[in-house]
Amino acid sequence: MSDTPLADARPRLAALVDGLRASGAIRTPEWQKAFAEIPRHVFVPEWYSQETNEKGITVWRLRDGADDRNAWLDASYGDQTLVTALDPATAEQVDDHAWTGIPTSSSTMPGLIAGMLEDLNVTDGDRVWDVGTGTAYLTALLCARLGAHLVHSTDVAPDLVDTARQRLAQLGHKPRLAAGDARDGYPADITFDRIIATCSVPAIPPAWIEQTRPGGIILTDIALGIEGGVVRLAVDGDQNATGHFTASGGRFMAARGDAHTYPRTHRPPKAPITHTRPTTVTAADIRQHYPFRLLLAAHLPTAELVYHLDDDSGAMAIQLQQPDGTWARAPLSGPRTVTYGGSPELWQQVEDAWNWWNVEGRPTHDQFGYRRDADGIAHAWHIPTGRRWTL
Repeated sequence: MSDTPLADARPRLAALVDGLRASGAIRTPEWQKAFAEIPRHVFVPEWYSQETNEKGITVWRLRDGADDRNAWLDASYGDQTLVTALDPATAEQVDDHAWTGIPTSSSTMPGLIAGMLEDLNVTDGDRVWDVGTGTAYLTALLCARLGAHLVHSTDVAPDLVDTARQRLAQLGHKPRLAAGDARDGYPADITFDRIIATCSVPAIPPAWIEQTRPGGIILTDIALGIEGGVVRLAVDGDQNATGHFTASGGRFMAARGDAHTYPRTHRPPKAPITHTRPTTVTAADIRQHYPFRLLLAAHLPTAELVYHLDDDSGAMAIQLQQPDGTWARAPLSGPRTVTYGGSPELWQQVEDAWNWWNVEGRPTHDQFGYRRDADGIAHAWHIPTGRRWTL
């Protein structure tokens, strides 16, 4: 539906820009102008909406403008993330237009993109590397702000890069696009003033540090296991990168080496149940407080958070688990208890972190710093007190 005249979308585009200004996501005239120039519907001709079908199965239903033009335009100019691709290794078609599966690409909600672009703090003449081309909406915004000759963008999926090139050309933009795993670096001997990534990485790839000029900025989502968030880092002349988690927050799909699918994760057998006891921290506490989950991730950098379904009772719980098979879970409803397998130390650290977070006045996520040293070792710290955790 990329042939839709801009006039049809203009009122919705204007409303989107007004909403982003009112929310504080857009803070400068330069980015307001860029957002007002770029019609988002060109980059999302179709998308997947999540729903529960008549069989009670959660599915992704393919949507486009063929059946309901207004609904398509409303979605395109809503401040929401639109899933645009599914992992073929997990996608199973359940009816003519719906699949199960894991999303692998999306058009990020404009409010989050606007906040990240403002945090990137570009100036005229800056060369920018956009990691994760995807639909190319962000790439187009960078072209509108800086000029296409200063914009470079890569994606692991060659088909997405080809489609992006066509969409951008429709709007008169011809940035430098390439396919490949961005964690290996940009495929040319170039340094950048800014790198912005709309995929998550567990640590800053060395190539990104090497290809950022001293004084340049890297903005990316760091996935720490239990939780993560967007960090803004300044790179110095010794290849240290120092900054903080941004107020805008946000989470992205993980970077991957395959064009279309994620590698399967092997996990060891879980330890047998050791004990159940009362706890001061509930599953609701963990679910409701993003900054606390980020703090937990710093305390327990090798742990992951999953949801556990009891086969017998059907009860749901939050479960933390370590690579060695140690685990601890708290029910989503019912008694304030924790059940664990293996060492009790895992949940004791959760309770210790909860106590510290409350004593310090429940600091927000943007009060935590992040640093990647030149030797690759990363740290997080609480900026007001200086308390530090090695990641």
